[in-house]
Amino acid sequence: MNKLKELSLRLHAVSVMRDLLEDKVIKALMNFLDLADEASEADRVDAYTLFVSELYKTGAEDLSCYVKKIVFESENVYVKLKGKGEVPSAVLLKSLENELKTFDEVATLSAEELLSEFNFLPGYYTGKGNISKEYIKRLDNISKYGYGIYAKYRMFYIGEDGQITPVQNPDETKLSDLIDYKREQNVIMDNTKALLAGKPAANILLTGDAGTGKSSTVKAVVNELYDNGLRIIEVRKEQLHGIPKILDELTKNPLKFILFIDDLSFTKDDDNFSGLKAILEGSVSAKSSNVVIYATSNRRHLVKENFSDREGDDVHFNDTMQELLSLSERFGIQITFSRPDKATYLDIVHNLADKQGITYGTEKLDTAAEKFALKRGTRSARAAKQFIDGIIAGSITDIK
Repeated sequence: MNKLKELSLRLHAVSVMRDLLEDKVIKALMNFLDLADEASEADRVDAYTLFVSELYKTGAEDLSCYVKKIVFESENVYVKLKGKGEVPSAVLLKSLENELKTFDEVATLSAEELLSEFNFLPGYYTGKGNISKEYIKRLDNISKYGYGIYAKYRMFYIGEDGQITPVQNPDETKLSDLIDYKREQNVIMDNTKALLAGKPAANILLTGDAGTGKSSTVKAVVNELYDNGLRIIEVRKEQLHGIPKILDELTKNPLKFILFIDDLSFTKDDDNFSGLKAILEGSVSAKSSNVVIYATSNRRHLVKENFSDREGDDVHFNDTMQELLSLSERFGIQITFSRPDKATYLDIVHNLADKQGITYGTEKLDTAAEKFALKRGTRSARAAKQFIDGIIAGSITDIK
């Protein structure tokens, strides 16, 4: 039996990573390998070019890199057991090892091996396989690498169907991009590192004025600690009722997660209020040692309160008010991002200007930055960035 026929049979025998056989590139390759020896040259060329075309469609030109990627992202039975901390059987391990050898061979298949007699066909690159060795290493460090979509992406959101969905173009903000607020950033970093280390970590409420960098800081922390096994899932307020289900799914995952709720606030009769309160209090269905909740709000008291609310006829009025105002107290850590004063605002402007190579004199830059802030009625990190972006884009031209 020649090498290609044997490889075809070995691919058909794949069981642990059976999901990979549905990949369009692998499926097209198998169709080529399955062709009988008596197949016409036209059929062989057609099957070969379909395989290469499917590879190109993925944006890849290197078969080795592509095969490695899909193997590492496979959500197979073995990796799921490892992810839950269970020890797979020896039979399952042996099957996995055989399949990894198979995909090692697939990864190193050259165009010449498939159709050596034609020199006008589209080609692709190959390199060394090494999939088996790297895959075992990832299994041994699964709490850092993860598996499936969590091995490929770092940021997620809850879709309309309630499913965890990857963000294709995530925010790439780094902590080094954020000027000032270092004390606040350090508190969040220390708490998140505790989560990654398996130590008790608190839920965090980030409050303060708009544009002070609350959301950017959380995402920058994720970008900083992604390689240590941290992921983030954004949840909208109206989706809070689905958090227990999300937690049930994430509890079995070897990675650590931040459930991120941006711009959080409630009305006093909001159904989502009691749902979040129960989660923060640690109901049985909500406990999960690998998940924390980070929320941002422009309000310290998360429940919007009108003066009329203070004039009700509730017999236990004080208890009612305490109930409405105490939600924020259920976050173990509260951090306030205060609106920067003039000196801090201008310091942010100077740092951003230096990073962008803007060389206006300090006095000219300060005058223009203050004018920009006054037009918007606020000084903030966001306003400072918008000011610098305006200079770069050419929309701010009155610096004299």
